[in-house]
Amino acid sequence: MKKKVVVGLSGGVDSSVAAAILLEQGYDVIGLFMRNWDSTANNDVLGNPGLEDEICAQELDYQDAEKVAKTLNIPIHRVDFITEYWDNVFTYFLDEYKKGRTPNPDILCNKYIKFDAFVEHAKQFHPDYIAMGHYARVVHGEQTMMLRGVDDNKDQTYFLSQLTEKQLEKTLFPVGDLTKREVRALAHKYNLSTKDKKDSTGICFIGERNFEKFLSNYLPSIPGLMVNEANDVIGEHNGLMYYTIGQRKGLGIGGSNTHGNRPWFVIGKDLEKNQLIVGQGFHHPTLYSDSCLVDDVNLINIGHFEGTIACTAKFRYRQEDNEVTIEFVGEELMVTFKEDIRAVTPGQAAVFYQGDVCMGGGFIKEVYKNNERRKY
Repeated sequence: MKKKVVVGLSGGVDSSVAAAILLEQGYDVIGLFMRNWDSTANNDVLGNPGLEDEICAQELDYQDAEKVAKTLNIPIHRVDFITEYWDNVFTYFLDEYKKGRTPNPDILCNKYIKFDAFVEHAKQFHPDYIAMGHYARVVHGEQTMMLRGVDDNKDQTYFLSQLTEKQLEKTLFPVGDLTKREVRALAHKYNLSTKDKKDSTGICFIGERNFEKFLSNYLPSIPGLMVNEANDVIGEHNGLMYYTIGQRKGLGIGGSNTHGNRPWFVIGKDLEKNQLIVGQGFHHPTLYSDSCLVDDVNLINIGHFEGTIACTAKFRYRQEDNEVTIEFVGEELMVTFKEDIRAVTPGQAAVFYQGDVCMGGGFIKEVYKNNERRKY
């Protein structure tokens, strides 16, 4: 009997080609389309695109997924995970912004929606595996390992770093061995309707929009002062939640006789005073740190080890690998950098690697320089 796979069909080219590859490999393939955001229920009338446009975009994605399923002659089902997304992803997203941190909802979306709620729903079809169109690889054996995707520019292991070995054991990533160009070529070969469709961007399942307007639907904006390290008032901010460490764009600070024309960057936040701390120069020393504390630790097939492990780390998506050592401090990880790193930001993910193997990761809780906590 053919092994059965339920594949997440999003209406995009990557998942479309993933389904086609699985069919070619001899699997019995079922498509499942997820709808995780209800603009009407959430009264998202200030976002960009508008409510009507967004509903249309969601429906178009489903129609594209249907067309792909028809071309491949596979069944497709649709399911709503709106409540699960709100409870497990979006509330976390809002809570992190309230704390002045910069969250990454895509990581929790993978953990709780695509590889949890999706898996539970897919059980009714009795699959041997579930599959997604992510650029990553899984090695199934005595130990399940997740490897970077072959395409360095598209590798998505950063966003999959909270998955456990149990979640990965029954997971396939059919496009992980391909480059994006090869995926597009296969989409043309199979004559899939998504072959020239643009990649989706923006917040996981929420998409592109005017971020400040969108966030203001759920959190009140509290304007305040922008100050430098000498506490000189440099300008005003629209709300601390709209800014991240190392940011230059959107500060609205021009040159002055007092401070000169060098560009300004966000170098810290003071939540108690509601002040945004800014400094001049891309390489402002306050932006650099030598270690950080990571919580919500998920290490794939690595237990609570003793001592230290040498590895590399990414603190932002598409960032170059940084040499670090990691060691447990209670249930958290202390990460020590071989060289100082710029703009390591609380709330962002820290993801660890040994070569191509993704070891897992966690979320940055605190950032340090010379054992002093940065005011981020």
